[in-house]
Amino acid sequence: MSKYIKSVLFAAVLSLVCGGLLTLASTGLRDYQLKNMELDMNKNILKSVGLLEDQKSYSTAAVAQLYSDHIRKMWVDDEGKVVPEKKGGIDLPVYLFLQQENVNAYIIPIQSRGLWGKIAGYLAIKNDGATISGFTVYSHQETPGLGGEIEKKWFQKNFEGKTILDDQGDFVSVAIAKGTVKGQIPKGRQKNYVDGISGATMTGKFLSAGLKETLNKYEPLSKRFRMNEIK
Repeated sequence: MSKYIKSVLFAAVLSLVCGGLLTLASTGLRDYQLKNMELDMNKNILKSVGLLEDQKSYSTAAVAQLYSDHIRKMWVDDEGKVVPEKKGGIDLPVYLFLQQENVNAYIIPIQSRGLWGKIAGYLAIKNDGATISGFTVYSHQETPGLGGEIEKKWFQKNFEGKTILDDQGDFVSVAIAKGTVKGQIPKGRQKNYVDGISGATMTGKFLSAGLKETLNKYEPLSKRFRMNEIK
């Protein structure tokens, strides 16, 4: 057997062995990766309603306990009613934040287009069906130092206290201003906007559109909260 054929066979065997090892490693780590993803999402759900502090470390058990005590995952049907299971082709999950068995807020998963990829997070709205109590981002591909600032506390905190309704009580969503709210937005609409990120106009534009699209889907639920039909 020539040296050339031996080299080719060696390379082929080595590739098969390495490929097999990588496949085994990937399969073995998948459950671990899925658990970490679930933990990260649960942390963000809890952060959106102020149950976790950014500067504090929490054990997996502590996160699980807080989630079990205060969060209930439900679904929204086509009439805006909260139901325990997904119905038909409608897939609108919602997370209820409970305090002493009363709904203090509801948390909506956000999926938005970004400049370089998808943005995923959670938006919490108080039980008045209008006032935002928190916003978090757990996944994005935006540029660090620019659009990537959407994951920072200073940006997310700007959403607290904003409203998705205008002065007439009509749905308008919440959006990111191009620059500062006070410098760009008329006074009567400032409650519907948060400060933008310098150098990240497109990220703000895409996220604003994603928020409006998602909140519009959940508007039948929000109306029920505004009419005190959900306690």
